[in-house]
Amino acid sequence: MFISPRHQRYFMTSRDQPLPLYIESLGYNGNQEKVSRPVGYPCYHWLQTVKGAGEFKFSGSTVILGEASGILLPPNEPHEYVRAQGEWETLYITFGGSQCPAIMESLGMGEAAFHQWEQSSPFNDYGQEVLDSIRSDQDLSGLEASADIYRFLILLKKHGMTGNRSSISHAVERLAPLIAFMEQQYANPEIGLEHMATVTGISSRHLNTLFKQSFGMTAYSYFILLRIRKAKEIMTGDTSLTIRETAVRVGFRDASHFVATFRRIEGVTPEQFRNLY
Repeated sequence: MFISPRHQRYFMTSRDQPLPLYIESLGYNGNQEKVSRPVGYPCYHWLQTVKGAGEFKFSGSTVILGEASGILLPPNEPHEYVRAQGEWETLYITFGGSQCPAIMESLGMGEAAFHQWEQSSPFNDYGQEVLDSIRSDQDLSGLEASADIYRFLILLKKHGMTGNRSSISHAVERLAPLIAFMEQQYANPEIGLEHMATVTGISSRHLNTLFKQSFGMTAYSYFILLRIRKAKEIMTGDTSLTIRETAVRVGFRDASHFVATFRRIEGVTPEQFRNLY
């Protein structure tokens, strides 16, 4: 990653910005000084190491912030940090917005956390890309920066690793053969969790853990949603099929179970859904 000059700082918007998500400030520090904030910062605060390493204290913990790692803090979280060796190059983003707390909670990123990622991942250079974009463009409305921070959070969610958990991108990659199997076998009513575990070569419990991490649901719940999606495609593609025939084609043994499941997920019956198209 190449960054120049040694210090850059941009203030994008004030904290009364009406956008649902916005960047307040963004910057790079080529020789990070010691920072102590006993009452935290009023916005969400991201700090990552570009080069070198620093010692970061937050929430009663101390971590070494080396390359390919960063800290995400909620507003008003007390913290302090100082370089641990030589020069410490950092990149930071502060952000907020009217919907920011809800967005962060929905992403499971509402609490202070230490993140790591592989240097080869798309996330590694994204902060610098945003910095370069802001430096070269005049985004007076703040809309581009709002899109940038949302993309930043999605990439962190996908490629970041916290604790002993692998990244979502790794989990999805490991689940790819099973997802392909589901696409081929959704019409088979005999497929259950044990079949899925056999395809992946891991236990049912571990399989569900990977699915919850990647998609927020169990493997079988994902399979049911796939069947309902296929049913919607079938019903809008061939209106001559009965509801019972559609149910059989997507792996349901009886129409009543299909109708009840469809209504629970979609909020309407299959017949009502088909009439919309």
